[in-house]
Amino acid sequence: MIYLENKKIKLRALEPEDLDFLYKWENDTKFWKEGNNINPYSRYTLKCYIENSHSIYEQKQLRMMIEEKDSSSVVGCVDLFNLDIHNLRVGIGILIDERFSNKGFATQAIGLSCQYAFDFLHLHQVYCHIAANNFASVKVFEKVGFKKNGILKDWLLIENNFVDTHIYTLLNNKHFFHKPD
Repeated sequence: MIYLENKKIKLRALEPEDLDFLYKWENDTKFWKEGNNINPYSRYTLKCYIENSHSIYEQKQLRMMIEEKDSSSVVGCVDLFNLDIHNLRVGIGILIDERFSNKGFATQAIGLSCQYAFDFLHLHQVYCHIAANNFASVKVFEKVGFKKNGILKDWLLIENNFVDTHIYTLLNNKHFFHKPD
């Protein structure tokens, strides 16, 4: 089984050539409203991030670039973050460049990332937080199989209004833990 690619896309490690993409996306304030970022990043900071993003086990995070296989175009990135080895779970976030939105890239990248988390990292759960008014993200994650199982009331302050955040999870149903006799 080949992880991190299918017929349409591949997920790959960050390369120095990705600096311009990260600089554009991390400094675009429209993405800040649903995340935790409240300040711009310098090219130097992002360059150091790329240089030091080696192991999900060391960093507790793995950012992968989403690349269309036919054109080799970078269409976005997907993050696995807050790796919790004890509880066998990881968070997931995704960003698709506007030029490539609504073309199925997000669904495929999330699916591949979850397959990697379950089959290769042997995790039990992948979770995400989605603002209640982010209907596009809800649709994508539900299409992959994520289920809503919690609400964080008034979790995000977006444009002077508090917005609920929904907690979505996808469980690895292939996990069978042997209990000692």
